[in-house]
Formats: sequence, C-alpha cells, structure tokens
Amino acid sequence: MDLNPAQYDAVNTLAGPLLVLAGAGTGKTRVVTYRIAELIRNRVRPGRILAVTFTNKAANEMQQRVAALIGKRTKAGPEISTFHSLCVRILRRHIRHLGYPTAFAIYDRGDQESVARTALREIRVAEGMLRPGDLLHFVSRWKMASIHPHQAASIAETDKEHLAAAAYRRYQNALKAAGAVDFDDLLLCTEELFRRFPDTRHAEADRFDHLLVDEYQDTNGSQYRIVKALASGHRNLCVVGDDDQSIYGWRGAEVTHILRFKNDWPEAKIVRLEVNYRSTREILGWANRLIAFNKLRHGKVLRATCSGEPPRILQLPDEVEEAKTVVNEIAARLATKKRQARDFAILCRTNEQPRSFEMELRRAKIPYVLLGGMSFYDRKEVRDVLAYLKLIVNPRDEVSLLRIINVPARGIGQITVRRLLEEAVDLGKPVWDVMPRARSLGGLTVSSLEAIDQFRGLIGEYRRLARSASLPEVVQGIVRDIGYQDELSRLYPNPDDQQARWAAVEEVVNAVGDYAQRASKPTLVGFLRDVALSGTDEEKDKESQLNRDAVALMTLHAAKGLEFPEVYMVGMEEGLLPHHRSVAAAGSAIDEERRLCYVGVTRAQRRLTLTLALTRRKWGKARPTDPSRFLYEITGQADNPNYVASKRKRKRPASLKRSPPR
Repeated sequence: MDLNPAQYDAVNTLAGPLLVLAGAGTGKTRVVTYRIAELIRNRVRPGRILAVTFTNKAANEMQQRVAALIGKRTKAGPEISTFHSLCVRILRRHIRHLGYPTAFAIYDRGDQESVARTALREIRVAEGMLRPGDLLHFVSRWKMASIHPHQAASIAETDKEHLAAAAYRRYQNALKAAGAVDFDDLLLCTEELFRRFPDTRHAEADRFDHLLVDEYQDTNGSQYRIVKALASGHRNLCVVGDDDQSIYGWRGAEVTHILRFKNDWPEAKIVRLEVNYRSTREILGWANRLIAFNKLRHGKVLRATCSGEPPRILQLPDEVEEAKTVVNEIAARLATKKRQARDFAILCRTNEQPRSFEMELRRAKIPYVLLGGMSFYDRKEVRDVLAYLKLIVNPRDEVSLLRIINVPARGIGQITVRRLLEEAVDLGKPVWDVMPRARSLGGLTVSSLEAIDQFRGLIGEYRRLARSASLPEVVQGIVRDIGYQDELSRLYPNPDDQQARWAAVEEVVNAVGDYAQRASKPTLVGFLRDVALSGTDEEKDKESQLNRDAVALMTLHAAKGLEFPEVYMVGMEEGLLPHHRSVAAAGSAIDEERRLCYVGVTRAQRRLTLTLALTRRKWGKARPTDPSRFLYEITGQADNPNYVASKRKRKRPASLKRSPPR
C-alpha cells in the first residue's frame, strides 16, 4: 500500500484505542483514509464508521480519498464530517429533550447580534457600557468553556462581565423561545444532552463501532467529552494529531487532551509517524532542536528523506529594510524563472506586520494574496484614522466625513446627520459646506450645534498644522485629540482586542514615518496615494487564493496545514514571537508560542529564512528590539547568556552573539 512501517502499523491496528502521533509532513491524511479503507476491507460495515475533523475542506478531502480507495464495493460510505455537522445531526434526533423543536434554527452572526441587542435593552444596559458584539464575545468564551448562564455570574469578575452574565441568561432564553441555537450551542447542547439523558448518549454511541478523530490536539473541552461519550462503549477510538502543532489555545483547544490520551485509555497503543516527506534534513534539524525545549510533549524526532541548503537568519536594521530585503530576494528568485510566485510564503506573527510587505510587494509588482486576516488597510480602526487624514486633505470627502463625524462619539447623532444631509442635497453642496448653516436648520439641540462647531474647528486646526508639522506629528496629534485610545477601550472590553486594535493604530503612525523617510517631499496627499495602491484582492476564500500564482502573505496561525518550497518567517523578536502577551503570561503560553514557531519552520520544503529587525517603530519612533529566544534555541545557542536573559527583562544585545550562519 506504499506505506512506511509506522504508517502500516497505524493502518493495520484496527481494534482498541490508538493514538497516532503524526508529525508535520508525515502523511497523516493518507494514514486516516487508508485505515478507513482497511476497516471496510476487514468487513466493518461503512455505516458503522465515524470520522470527525474540524473543517469542511478536510472532511471533503477525506471523503474523496476514501471513495477513491474503496471504489464501488459499497453503496453507503462511512460517516465523515466536522464536529459541528455531527452535532447538528445528533440534535436533530434528540434536541426535543432539552425543550427545543426538532426543526430548530441555527442563528448566524447577524441574528445573534439582534438577540443580544434585545437582551441588553431588557436589562437596561446602555450601548456605551456593553455593545451587542461585546456580549457575544463573553457568551462565546463561556460556552466554549461549557459555562451555562446560571454559572456565569459566579465567575464574573469585572463590571462588564457581570453585565454580560446578566444579559447571557436573557440572550439564551430568547434563543430558546425562538427555537434557535447559535454555533457554540451545537457543541454545548450535545454535551448537555449526553450528560442529562444517558439513554440518548447510549443510542448515539451504539450507531458506530469505530470512531476516528483528526487533529485531536485541537479539541476543546466539549469536543473531548463528546468523543469520550461516543467511544467509551466499543473503545475502538483512533485519534490522530500532533501535540507539537497545538496552536489554538486562545480559542479553547486543550493540548492536554492528546498528552493524557494514555491516561484516559490505558490500553491504548501509540504509533509515531516521524518520517517527514516535506522538508529537508537541514530544516528539520532546526525544527527538532526548537520543539525539544517544550517539556510537556510526546517525544518524537522528525526524520527527512532529502537534504538541501542550510536555513538562514537575516538581521536587518529595521522593519522597512526587512520588508525590502525579503521582497527583493523573492524578485531575484522569480527572475531566474526557476520559481513561481506561489512557491513563496511570508509568515508573520501578528496581523499588523504584513503592512510593510504589502507595500513592497505592490512596489515590486509581485502578485500576492493576504490570508489569515483582512488587509491591514481594511481594519476598522485603520480606516477610521485614514478617514481623518483624508478629511484633513479634503474636507469635502463625503464618505470619509460621514464615517467619522461621530467617531468617537461627540454628540453629532443620526438626527443631526440626517438634517445636514437633507440640507446638502437641497443646496447641492457638500455636507462640510452646509455645516456652518446648522443653526438655521431648526430642530437641533444646542449640544449638537456646539459639537459641529468643535468638529469643524478640529479639522481646520489640523489642516493648518499639516502645512508646517511633520506627518507623524499630525497623525499622533489627531489620534490623541479625538481620544481614540479611550474609544477603543470603551468599545472592546477584551484587553487582547484593545491591544491588537491599538497596535494597528500605532502601525499607521509607523507607516507615515516610513513614508516620510522615503519620500523626497513627503505630504499627506502622497502618503494617502501610497495607501490607495496597497489595497489587496477582494477574494476571501483561502483555497481559491492559494490556487493563484501569488506570494502567500499570512499569519503563522493561517499557515498551519500548508507547505511552500520557500518560506520567510519575519519579525523573529521578543514581543512578536513570542508575543508580548505570552511573555507576560509565561509558562504554557510560551510553550504555545514555541509550537507556533515550530509550525512556521515546518511549512518550508526546501528553503527557510528567518528575519529580525534590530529596531522597530513603536508609536512612530524607532526602538531597539531583542532577538527572539527561539533563535537561540533553534541554532543550538541555549548556553548563550543572552538566551538565558531573554526570559527576563534585559538590555538588548547588539546582535545575536556567535551569530548563526547567514
């Protein structure tokens, strides 16, 4: 069957609990599909086999491969689906026990926000205190942790959490009254059903004789308990995964599930897939050395089937040179005609980092796709700041004016805006030009009239300032004077959201600073023109984008499961990778950052380059950086005193001491 010995062992272990530790690039999908085919060959009825994974794409691929293997030997195939699809089918059969109709509705995000808004109104919470989106953030977090409405109040700590807990009960009651569930309920209700109604659990478990779970390291608490409930009778449970690639702790995944599999299933057999068919021996040497620093893991060492050139570390003066160097190298490689654009990937830790690479790729006329997040310039907070800059350049820019006329809220409400628009239409003039006539419109409050005057004064002041001050000073000033950081704190109760959004605002200031240094005669008009040329393609589907001949620009999280001949991992600095939030949390948070780094390294097939900037702009100013601790680990320099210090606050070394080969 063209399988190596470990793969063959996994495929032919057909009874009892089995843990297949499938390292990166070791043929995991082949093992899962061949094992299903082997079960059927051994006279297990296809309908008695259940295989569960996490994405529709993975489920469809598995179905196609199994169909190709078993051919026309059987009309009915095994049941292969995502966790959520499985739960929908279970709930359709049994949800009436929980008081829901069999034909329950599944609410999408828009429906959820409508219900959340009603729930907040019922408990008389002003939208400024807790928005519908904020409530849904708390509710989703609680549901992923299997916390029901009656439990939320007892664990709430902040004022916003207490408000959210009160609204959670109303929200859930409203869903139930409408005969509806949200996406998180699909797992939560299934778990509750199995816990409260043992007969239902037994009925569902008795439908199958074999259960296979793909990407087991990504299971959350509810999924883990659902799997145990379905497999505890027959105990023919095969889980496939890699604890070294568990990178979704922030959305509820618990790596402990795969680590303690032997404790849950004492008779379990463990098979390690360690032959890597993707990367060179040199790349895997770095990967193995890095991940060995995680102590809580299943021991495994990836072995390569080919050799290649050594990976490199490039130290650049700043993030601008980092982006230029990477893009220039890609351009040079493309010029040789030995590579296509789709052969390259640029992997970043945060959603802010791609900005400078987008600019350089556009400048070099190299096609690219941005995955793992929206384009930097499509983010709300970035568009808000840019709208102010556009208004400073041209106050008659109607779209920009209407976007931020009351952002942050300054007392120019919808009624006032509607009256201004009506007057503008009647006179055939821009809204900016009719604002001085606001007092003659009638029906507007004194406070709204004062707010209009203050807004016009603010824009006028910065129009004058833009003619004399530096561009970074203009952007910093307008962001400060409108109180945008306070607005982000008010709108987004989650500190991680606040930090990420504020980081995007800081990146706008950095972009202005980069432009001001680069341009011979920097102007706001020139900067905004550069930005306009940095828009990305509108395609949102990841698969269709990857099919294009374009450089892949993405986050490390989005890169999981993909592979590229040549990979650039950028921003290898303390605070970026590992991220500063994880550095502050330490412990398991650092372990997950190391796994994320490992995932990035193992995306590379033939050529790997890690880059770091020796200085990086922070709030418009170039500040020194520290090399990521992972660079010391990956290159075997853990005895370097700078590595030891990297786990604590320290002075920045001039460069990597005993610098690894470039």
